[in-house]
Amino acid sequence: MTEPVHTWADVDGHLEIDCDVCIIGSGAGGSVLAAGLAAHGHDVVVLEAGGNFTRADFHGDESVAYPRMYQERGARASAEVGITVLQGRTVGGGTTVNWTTCFRTPDRILERWAEVHGVRGWSPSDLAPHFDAVEDRLGIATWDASRANANNKVLLDGCEALGWQVEPLRRNVRGCVNSGQCGTGCPIDAKQGMAITYLADARENGARVYAGARVDTLIVEGDRVAGASVTMHDPTTDQPTGATMTVRARRTVSSAGAINGPALLIRSGLDRAPLGRRTMLHPVVALPALYDRPINGFYGAPQSISSHEFVDRGADRVGYFLETPPLQPMLAASGSTIFGRSQQEFMRQLPNIGVLIALSIDGLVDGDEGGVVTLRNDGRIHLDYPVRPALVEAFRDAHRSMARIALAAGATQVQSTHLDPVVVTSEADIARFDDAPFGLLEHSIFTAHQMGGCAMGDDPARSVVSSELAHHDVDDLYVVDGSVFPTALGVNPSETIYGIAHRAVDILHATL
Repeated sequence: MTEPVHTWADVDGHLEIDCDVCIIGSGAGGSVLAAGLAAHGHDVVVLEAGGNFTRADFHGDESVAYPRMYQERGARASAEVGITVLQGRTVGGGTTVNWTTCFRTPDRILERWAEVHGVRGWSPSDLAPHFDAVEDRLGIATWDASRANANNKVLLDGCEALGWQVEPLRRNVRGCVNSGQCGTGCPIDAKQGMAITYLADARENGARVYAGARVDTLIVEGDRVAGASVTMHDPTTDQPTGATMTVRARRTVSSAGAINGPALLIRSGLDRAPLGRRTMLHPVVALPALYDRPINGFYGAPQSISSHEFVDRGADRVGYFLETPPLQPMLAASGSTIFGRSQQEFMRQLPNIGVLIALSIDGLVDGDEGGVVTLRNDGRIHLDYPVRPALVEAFRDAHRSMARIALAAGATQVQSTHLDPVVVTSEADIARFDDAPFGLLEHSIFTAHQMGGCAMGDDPARSVVSSELAHHDVDDLYVVDGSVFPTALGVNPSETIYGIAHRAVDILHATL
């Protein structure tokens, strides 16, 4: 019999649970791990701070979806509010609201982790069978370029005209109807997110899933972690219900993500460098352009084309890769830096606007240490992410590249998201970016990829968990999510997390 998803309303007073494995988080890491361990017959409990929302709740209404299914009601940001953080908080985690793009971890990144960061046992050949397995389960396949929407066609056509590398993406979908609603929850369950795949598999094998279950602290007893202390929350109001849980487990796993995960360990008294350090964001800059033809970027698969022409720009320069975002009205408006009549005009023209994005690959250049997750005095999460000179240079170069692509694809005008926008109408105008300011609070910056903060490696002075994902300082605690990455990837991270979690099943099963 399939276990239901238990919600905040199912817990009154105080509930005590014993299990083999307590997994904190139901996203790309937690769900894959839960499914594998439950299939081995282990008693698994999954704790998800967000709510349990399904296709019946997915109506494409941004004003409902963002407050319900994103961290801090869609308003999470870095300390100085210079970087907007798009991060899921719902059953299925980010996989319920991501844009379906899937890449295997690049070989060069895995090789760097081994050579520079002391990570062993995660070579391309080690991970290959795990990628094979998750690709089969999730229907990961190349999206037909002929089905790319006009926004993605801009990237394809512009790169081809310039002779730059460009290719269709792979997506974890089955029966996708190109609605474009990936970021607000797929209304027909075509997106093969965790809630309808691996988490459902786990529940079929008896795993218990609790939604609205916010973990306050880990239970640390001497030199081991014995479970988690939980406060139940109503995710529609984000308020505690008064109910609590204590989950005691033989093994405890943090799959809470690269921001909440380090914060949880800090709250639990496990704070020591390098916890929370080297938090990577793939910082994103966007460039809107106006066309004399309909783009309608709010329809169609949000991402189906990418270019990795500028991933490797030399050892001393930050590389970046190019994709497109969805252009639903709320996301488009909040991503701009204009107000009043200027914003009204931007929104009036939205059907004819296309947007390109450049994702910088942080953590690879000497001196690029990413950001730091700590706690404020009131216990709230504090994310400090300095934009260093190497990133400033990458942002400027990326704007030049995106402007060239847009113009080559027929844009009549390119207008940056600076507070004082840079306007480009011809190749000669691209030089205007040379004198424009770049960095925090100069233009919009956002992240949809949070990585690092609990880096893996065999040197405890440089990492939080071992290459076997076990915490260096306490027994029976593991971390299985994107926070274990020593650097950013240079590709969308979901499939890397799936693959790591799939391999972690064998690691945890062997200890049990």
